[in-house]
Amino acid sequence: MTRGQLLPTGFTGAQGQENTMAVSFLNGSMKHPKEGQRLGLECHTYKTSWGVSWIRLDKDGNLHFIVYISKFSLTTFPGNKGASSQFEVSKQGSSYRLIVKNFRARDQGIYFCIANINQVLHFSSGQRAFFPVPITTAAPTTLRAVTLTATTQSSQVTMKDISQHSPDPGPSSP
Repeated sequence: MTRGQLLPTGFTGAQGQENTMAVSFLNGSMKHPKEGQRLGLECHTYKTSWGVSWIRLDKDGNLHFIVYISKFSLTTFPGNKGASSQFEVSKQGSSYRLIVKNFRARDQGIYFCIANINQVLHFSSGQRAFFPVPITTAAPTTLRAVTLTATTQSSQVTMKDISQHSPDPGPSSP
């Protein structure tokens, strides 16, 4: 029996096989989804004779099952439901599509499709779907020199005294 391996690209393959699956945005020019928009994702597979599951990896590292779609386009959502108010799925040839109807903050993450072929899980590459990071301009800062002087009649602190009590005195200056 040949064992599958998780390749650095996110693809899983057995020796001598090209088992590639990849997820991408349906809109090829999209970089980041926007709040409230309809987001389309497509899982490109190398075979049409099996179904896939869609999952999302959230920013905290948790995996979320979204849906299973069979080679006959039958769907199973969480709770063994056949439909979802949040997602739509379809199959076209060897591609499986996932539509997030109303993209929200909770939907952000990395989307993957997975196929179970001959008892081996095959993972697609992941598609990042996060809101764009807002670009902010920091307020200018002003640096000013501050001189602190402390004097007491009873004691005088020297660099030698500080270095004796400090775990890492750093470089000393003459």
